Amino acid sequence: MSFLSENEIEDWACDILRECGYTIVWGPDIAPGGKKPERASLSDVILEKRLRAAIDRLNPHHPQASRDEALLALIREDTPDHVDENRRLHDYLVNGVPVDIVREDGTQSGDRIRLLDFENPENNDFLVVRQFVIEKDEANRRPDLVLFVNGMPLGVVELKSPSSENATLDSAWNQFQTYRSLIPSLFRFNEALMISDGREARIGSLTADRDRFMPWRTINGEDLIAKNHEEMETVLRGVFTPHWFLGLIRDFVLFGEKNGSPIKILAGYHQFHACRKAVAQTVRSSAPDGDRKVGVVWHTQGSGKSLLMTFYAGVIARHPEMENPTIIVLTDRNDLDDQLFATFSGAQALLRQTPEQADSREDLQKLLRRTSGGVIFTTLQKFQPEDGETSLPMLTDRRNVVVMADEAHRSQYGLEAKFNPKTGKMTYGFAKYLRDALPNASFIGFTGTPIENADVNTRGIFGEYIDIYDIAQAVEDGATVPIYYESRLVRIELDEDLKEELDDELADIVEGLSENEEHKLSQKYSRVEALVGSEPRLRRIAEDL
Repeated sequence: MSFLSENEIEDWACDILRECGYTIVWGPDIAPGGKKPERASLSDVILEKRLRAAIDRLNPHHPQASRDEALLALIREDTPDHVDENRRLHDYLVNGVPVDIVREDGTQSGDRIRLLDFENPENNDFLVVRQFVIEKDEANRRPDLVLFVNGMPLGVVELKSPSSENATLDSAWNQFQTYRSLIPSLFRFNEALMISDGREARIGSLTADRDRFMPWRTINGEDLIAKNHEEMETVLRGVFTPHWFLGLIRDFVLFGEKNGSPIKILAGYHQFHACRKAVAQTVRSSAPDGDRKVGVVWHTQGSGKSLLMTFYAGVIARHPEMENPTIIVLTDRNDLDDQLFATFSGAQALLRQTPEQADSREDLQKLLRRTSGGVIFTTLQKFQPEDGETSLPMLTDRRNVVVMADEAHRSQYGLEAKFNPKTGKMTYGFAKYLRDALPNASFIGFTGTPIENADVNTRGIFGEYIDIYDIAQAVEDGATVPIYYESRLVRIELDEDLKEELDDELADIVEGLSENEEHKLSQKYSRVEALVGSEPRLRRIAEDL
């Protein structure tokens, strides 16, 4: 569809949002002095009557004084820092506003006042205001579309006309930066920003740079929309449809830090829907009659796999059918364990608990003695039996234990036993020892590279693919940069003295070996760094670069 004006784009966007379940109103109509005023002042960004009605509707059993206290906490700005204020209000949106409850007998206790009904989207009030004028310091700004949920401005859409040469996605993003500077109150509650010219469309967070405003290529997680094809409609339906939007707010928002500044992170569509699929498979596989094989998620390197794992752990941790599970995050190297642990540690608000690292097998055993809950990081090597043992003692037989294996495609997860002719004993892959220790746990694998067709071990432990986000799709989306390869052949040259030295050293090593063993070792030894790292060769490579 082609458009002639920004107004036509806005009309179409409103038609889509109306179909999604929003009521559409004009800003002037609800402004002071309008047909149906809902604002006392043009500086007001909260629709207070709608918010008060939602608080009363969602919290009928709380005293009126507590509901009033919650409303004041929302209207009052707590900190001048925009991101910190947004983090505070995001916590209130997800968990409720903390208040003191005073009972009739005079006793007090703490509780939370709910602002959103996540389980029943229809129990919320979804409103789009067109041309919502906000005044500050005798100047005013007018965002194109502001999306209110229960009277709170949670989404803002800035539209540009594709017929105007200077009306681009960049100019729409720049407009948001102006709004943030001049009318910061609009973004206190904000959860998502959208920019579009009617053809292209991008979604981003409050703090996202222009290159982190990303496409959203699916509505239901199954059918991908081609690039530059119905992008605006896909973002509007795929992000702002009430049940999708509420899910995004509750489960797929993180706060972190970049270069010393706070940032807000919004999941991409590939993370959002991969997590949904993985959660459904986890509930299935961990049921009493489940097979304990959740599956494998292959998301290419650099596309946010660690964040996906964090979102997944957060959803699983509070899923009612998982009965407060224990989550074990498994890596095969200490450095990977530390990196992933740092990511999870920065997401304690989402996880609702503090991740812990098991530094030894004794620590792991101690942490697994709990009856429920916990996010435990450990390495694969902690499941290695002692010398002379062929099995591990059972650590827990609970079925609400989920093992998340990072880089699950690697060879350590062997199922089959192998005979070691030197020791005369059978050796096993780590899969057996994991099952010894956690016989009823469910296993899910995350990998940045595809599983080879001949790899039966990975599928035997984790199951089949749950979701795939390959490098081609990631590059098209801008989630990762393209990789270019150009072959170069540089001759290997060694001086005669070094050749003789290597030959003598190799002869000492292979002495006493069988002919077959000597051949294999010679092949391996021929690839030593000295062969490729000679100074003349390195100089030629440097000159070529």
